[in-house]
Amino acid sequence: MKDSTMQDQVGRFLDSVQSERQFAENTVAAYRNDLTQFAHFIESPASCVDGDVECAPLDEWGGLKADHLNAYLRYLEQKDYASSTVARKAAAMKSFASWLQQEDVTSDDVGAEITTPKVAKYVPRAISPDEVERLMDEPIKDGNQRPDAARDHAMLEVLYATGMRVSELVALNMDDVEQEHFSTLQVGEADRARTLPLSVRASDALAHYLQEARSHMVHGDVDALFVNHRGGRLTRQGFWLILKSYAERMGIGEMTPHTLRHSFAVHALRRGLDIKDVQRQLGHVSLSTTRVYWQLAQQPDTEWGQE
Repeated sequence: MKDSTMQDQVGRFLDSVQSERQFAENTVAAYRNDLTQFAHFIESPASCVDGDVECAPLDEWGGLKADHLNAYLRYLEQKDYASSTVARKAAAMKSFASWLQQEDVTSDDVGAEITTPKVAKYVPRAISPDEVERLMDEPIKDGNQRPDAARDHAMLEVLYATGMRVSELVALNMDDVEQEHFSTLQVGEADRARTLPLSVRASDALAHYLQEARSHMVHGDVDALFVNHRGGRLTRQGFWLILKSYAERMGIGEMTPHTLRHSFAVHALRRGLDIKDVQRQLGHVSLSTTRVYWQLAQQPDTEWGQE
């Protein structure tokens, strides 16, 4: 930004929402990026024009008007930004505009005059139980005994049995596993930690991987539960490539790591698991986030959504 005062005020706003509204770090980072981009836009005489409406370039937030916000939103739409991205940027601008008015930087809350774009309703995609069954068996198909096949089989079984996030799967360490029966996993950190039970199938697959295969893949003292071909921790991207290869071999089509998480939730609700138990396993803070799976579980398989 040309004016460090503008940048300083953005920083003060972000400090405020993080401390008072307990925004997550990734949300604060997204807001910082959104507001920095917005500031660059309104500083430029060439860009800060919207058809017949010209909003004067600014070098201080005190001159901010609703025209600036509306011009920027239309600029984003013309650039074909996703509706969810435009909605997030609008939310950042509205919150910042409200804060500027509270701090007496502006006389009015100019953000109150703009309309946040509607976001298309997200419907997660789940695959059928039969497709899950085929996917689980794909790594060990035809009696494949390779160590990486045992690892892949265990990862898929664990992911589907628990509904955990892929980031949680690859972050697992050896001491997160209940070692006597391989029946539970400890996931998450501090106050967000949760213990997830494993199905018999997942327990058996994990036990086989740990007892028969992992020692052939690791090199030295490695904490990671699931390792790559070099013996280090497997990454999210590495897992996605593994899953993609199995899905392509089966002809399932488009599949992401989240597909198994969605499938776990839908299938668990269909089996009669209480929605609050599903919420706990998924690690959702709000029950409303889990309810989308309940709605999906009531539909025939052929109407399940797309990611």
